[in-house]
Amino acid sequence: MRRAVEQGADAARAAAETVARRSYGRLVAWLTARTRDVAAAEDALADAFAAALAEWPRRGVPDRPEAWLATVGRRKLIDAARRRGHRDASTGHLQIIAEELEEAGLREVDIPDERLALMFACVHPAIDRAVRAPLILQTVLGFDAGAIASAFLVAPAAMGQRLVRAKAKIRQAGIPFRVPERAELAERLEAVLDAIYAAYAEGWADPAGTDSRRRSLAEEAIWLGQLVVSLLPAEPEVLGLVSLMLHTEARRGARRNAAGEYVPLAEQDMAAWDAALIDDAEALLLQAAAMRRSGRYQLEAAVQSVHAARRVTGRTDWPAIVVLYDALAAITGSPVVAMNRAVAVAEVHGAEAGLAALDDVASDARLADYQPYWAARAGLLARLGDADAAEQAYQRAIGLEADPAVRRFLLVRCAAARRHPGTQHGGC
Repeated sequence: MRRAVEQGADAARAAAETVARRSYGRLVAWLTARTRDVAAAEDALADAFAAALAEWPRRGVPDRPEAWLATVGRRKLIDAARRRGHRDASTGHLQIIAEELEEAGLREVDIPDERLALMFACVHPAIDRAVRAPLILQTVLGFDAGAIASAFLVAPAAMGQRLVRAKAKIRQAGIPFRVPERAELAERLEAVLDAIYAAYAEGWADPAGTDSRRRSLAEEAIWLGQLVVSLLPAEPEVLGLVSLMLHTEARRGARRNAAGEYVPLAEQDMAAWDAALIDDAEALLLQAAAMRRSGRYQLEAAVQSVHAARRVTGRTDWPAIVVLYDALAAITGSPVVAMNRAVAVAEVHGAEAGLAALDDVASDARLADYQPYWAARAGLLARLGDADAAEQAYQRAIGLEADPAVRRFLLVRCAAARRHPGTQHGGC
């Protein structure tokens, strides 16, 4: 008997975890859509999951667990509103919908997918840019503030306060809970994609793959991008973003050798790249290109596609990369794009031309503390045989780098520039 009870509890927990992974954001979005109170929706859903863990082992997992949680979550929202004494119009609306759910029966209930509307609310211009990606991670994926704070290198208490303020802003400012009309979709969609990519970049910032939270963050960002693809399949920039993330993720396992040392892209073992992810990335990029509406993420994915083609051709088409960076620079005006273009120019026209291109953006304050800029500058100076200037740039890059393996790599390059000036090839 005890064994059966334990098995029932395990099955209930597994079912709850499955629904949480698949439908957490869908349920939060559905509960929020009628109230614009994200925090209240999250609390109600947490209570619904707690109720499921208490009831499902005794009564069995319902045929429609998502609908069961939606109904219970709705009731919890109404109960919480009553306890607060807020019998406003939204509370009445909650009551009506809850009764409709009961009358319809759980088997017939369909939960409309409001997740995209929730994401657009999270990136509304009234929401601070720095908290948009964390807000999406919490509301759509259910990440707790501690996990998000760790990934974004922010104190948990500070991250918690930022998230609370952002959710309050959605409610107090009456931020629209909808997918924008076509006229404003492109601008607002870019904010959603930027937030997803920011989350991915935080997850990518663990080259050794030893931080499970960061690895999970990268995986979840890809999942979020794929969700947006499923909701907006005709938007090529969404396809471009997912292609970019998959191309990048495909090389994760090659960023460290067997000894755990950092390996730059040019020296990576291409056999260690994930061929299946690259194939998926290429398919998405081709699908986006067929729509003939180019954008930043498609161009960035195209750059990664050129690097991936080295598996087949044995060489990197650097002139093609320069052309792609030219197009990216025209769209973004980004100094980071200009820096990457300079590295590509060096591969096509030589280190002197590359350094001249890098000098064009050297005065941009945004690059002053950007480690890849100093590493790129150091590499080009080393190739030109200017050991003293190369050493200074390497030291600046080393001082800005937090990853011990990358610091060791830069120290080795720095020593080589001093011993053998003019012999280095390739960037960092």
